[in-house]
Amino acid sequence: MKALLLAGGKGTRLRPITNNLPKPMVLIMGKPLLERTILNLKNYGVDEVVLSTCYKSKHIKDFLKDGAELGVKINYITEDIPLGTGGAIKKAEEFFDDTFIILNSDIVSDIDYAELIRYHKEKKAHVTIAMTEVQDPSQYGVIEFNDSGFVTAFKEKPKIGETSSKFINAGVYIFEPEVLKEIPANSVVSIEKETYPSLLKKGYNLAAYKFHGYWIDIGTLNKYKKVHEDILTGKCRILCKNKGEILLDKKGIIIEKGVKIHPTARIFGPAYIGNNVFIDAYAKIGPYAVIGNESYIGYKSTIKSSVIWDNVRINESVKLCNAVITSKCIVKRDTEVLDTVLIS
Repeated sequence: MKALLLAGGKGTRLRPITNNLPKPMVLIMGKPLLERTILNLKNYGVDEVVLSTCYKSKHIKDFLKDGAELGVKINYITEDIPLGTGGAIKKAEEFFDDTFIILNSDIVSDIDYAELIRYHKEKKAHVTIAMTEVQDPSQYGVIEFNDSGFVTAFKEKPKIGETSSKFINAGVYIFEPEVLKEIPANSVVSIEKETYPSLLKKGYNLAAYKFHGYWIDIGTLNKYKKVHEDILTGKCRILCKNKGEILLDKKGIIIEKGVKIHPTARIFGPAYIGNNVFIDAYAKIGPYAVIGNESYIGYKSTIKSSVIWDNVRINESVKLCNAVITSKCIVKRDTEVLDTVLIS
């Protein structure tokens, strides 16, 4: 099975943490989201991935390379200018000659891809669109569908009373390759606003798959922080490299390998502490703290409701709350970092 990952977005709403790297490479519990997504797909039998990149694509290629370390084959296509979701899919056409998966790379989800593919085959669909239900659909592209599970209409940001559906596009699709001929080449195309409505008019079968599990896009800083909270509380379950799901102990604490914690330091769950972290005397970690690999937490420092990336140094008597600290940052002693982001 092959999959196409759309990884070309700039992540404008996630700035400043996307100032120096593409959105799919932001760390989720100490690993790039793109790595976690690929490992999850591998768990469902995907052995070849095509990455559609644009913004700062070198970061992705330098990290993932040919995919050998993850046990999959990775191919790359790179857009000189953004071609939209449809244009990116069309550009990858040469790689696909059978049923394949497409997904946006800024999504954290526990969708069952095997079940999604089974549904697609059962419906004999040309395209299957995974949908998630929201309370207020007015800011989304809404999908209307019939009792047989086929799409009947698309409504973009409907006003109250314009639709009875609360299901929106979840950014996960199953495609049959013959559909790709309907997308114009070398053009900026929106799959959501142009391709899908066109396919519907031409009589293609578009199946609507209701997904009721965990789903979030990490398009904003608040959502980025929230996904970590959801992981720490067990609401969201994601995969680690070379092992199974991230599992919390009874106190909601995960401590990885090589961690050194001074006897006077205190850890309050839920919390995650990555590999080879050193936590100095009288430090207080948590609740809702994520500490990345190779980081140092100084004497009497306090960290709660914050996400720290790899190789960060937090010096003496620092207070962090509701903060994001990116890799290689150094926080000076006696500093308070509240409700903000620090980048190196």
